[in-house]
Amino acid sequence: MEQDWNSRKSDGTYRDDRTRLRYRARFGALYHYNNWASFGLRLRTGDPKKQQDPQLTLGEGFKEFSTLPIAFEKAYVKFNYKWFSSWLGKNTFPFEKQNELFWSDNVFPEGISLSGTFHFDAKLIQSLQINTGHFILATNRNSLDSDSYFQGIQFVTSHLQNRLKIFSAFYYFNKIPNIPDGNETYALDYSIVHIGTKKDIYIRPKVAVEIDYYHNLQNLKANEAIPLKFRNQKQGIVVSTSMGKLKKKGDWKMRLTYVYLEKFAAVDFLAQNDWTRWDYSSYESPDGRLTNFKGLEIMAGLALGRKMNLKMRYFIVDQLIPFGIAKETGNRIRLDINIGF
Repeated sequence: MEQDWNSRKSDGTYRDDRTRLRYRARFGALYHYNNWASFGLRLRTGDPKKQQDPQLTLGEGFKEFSTLPIAFEKAYVKFNYKWFSSWLGKNTFPFEKQNELFWSDNVFPEGISLSGTFHFDAKLIQSLQINTGHFILATNRNSLDSDSYFQGIQFVTSHLQNRLKIFSAFYYFNKIPNIPDGNETYALDYSIVHIGTKKDIYIRPKVAVEIDYYHNLQNLKANEAIPLKFRNQKQGIVVSTSMGKLKKKGDWKMRLTYVYLEKFAAVDFLAQNDWTRWDYSSYESPDGRLTNFKGLEIMAGLALGRKMNLKMRYFIVDQLIPFGIAKETGNRIRLDINIGF
């Protein structure tokens, strides 16, 4: 259940307040061919054109009790051998992340992922994981370098008996459209450095702090297609603190997250679409545009069972730089019931 209010548009007018009842269902299968190869598939409900937002709203678009849209969101083959693992196909984002503010949990890249994990019997470092891969956003049916794609390499280390995790990554995005779904007016590259850390302060109750920093190294000052006021908007930071966990019945958790994310610190239509109602609908695209904002999320959760929990999330959002005459705003509160089996 979701309620939106105080959602101002770039022209200074306000969207109508909105209440929605929404749902999503997923069903997957994993087959182990042998001890080193497996195959996976997963189906979901939701509009196939909306990779960020697979939820369906009761009574919207599928009126008079018609059938539901269903699509594959995963289809892959995976290999595991000792310290090495890899998958080929369409699967979960293979790089370490702590939230959806850079990459949405509902966006599943297509390509090849390679990973190596090494364990150490040392006080300074307990493990090192190296993740890399090549993923195609849109093929031009020519050579691979002419595609819209992204590549990444990431190093993840754990320390202090696995109570401290540090990860650093570099992501290169090639020929990314400024507007998704075929209505772009230009394409640009991103070269994003990501540095993140998570520290468990206490074990009982579990108290943790997470920090993520993003910086786009691309020089956008000479790109005349980009409005001048956005050419230096390339950094972002996310800070979160939490208490508790949601593992077994009766567990509880509270989380506070602050975000400051400039326009080109991430690809906006690949990031989360939860915090507010900003999208590309005026360009005939259903995708969200969730960068160029600062905001706060307050979450409280209760575990009703081992695979069932209840979460209340409250979002407060303000735009950093307006696209029009006014900064966009938005408040949202959401109640989620999550059930797994």
